[in-house]
Amino acid sequence: MAPKRIIIIILGILFLTILLQNTQVVTLNLLFWQIGMSRIIFIPLVLLIGIIIGFILGSMRKKQNKKSL
Repeated sequence: MAPKRIIIIILGILFLTILLQNTQVVTLNLLFWQIGMSRIIFIPLVLLIGIIIGFILGSMRKKQNKKSL
């Protein structure tokens, strides 16, 4: 098995372990809104938002590098 696949599996198991241990309800205060949700939903949501922002910024950087060449 490739080392990259092993690392992905280990990180996935760690993520699931953290997720399953955090089932309490948290309140998110965002400007004028208060949103109450379980951490089991909140943690993957924040992870997904981070991945999307990283993807957008990475693609913007690639476009800038192509223009400067």
